[in-house]
Amino acid sequence: MAYDPSTTAQAVHQALTTLGANLNTARRRRRFPMFLLAQCAFTTRQTISRMERGDPHVAIGTWAAVLFTLELGDRLPDLAAPTNDFRGRFLEMRQLPQRVRLR
Repeated sequence: MAYDPSTTAQAVHQALTTLGANLNTARRRRRFPMFLLAQCAFTTRQTISRMERGDPHVAIGTWAAVLFTLELGDRLPDLAAPTNDFRGRFLEMRQLPQRVRLR
């Protein structure tokens, strides 16, 4: 399936494009050819190419495998960690009761 940027929200498109460019830089810094990275991450060279272009149709499991192969996966679990969810904590605080009554 060809990637059509018009079907993706602009913020998502920009984030994936930046992530793909960062992946490309990390791969080249480590002198990893695409085919070797793909082999180590159990995917294809075409998928690595799609990732580097910011294609939103690449599975998150593939992203995880590639990031761990490049030794960049240690921050992956923190992406949606509750301690980093400032918006969620703000919304939670707004819903706390003003008073607490004993029964």
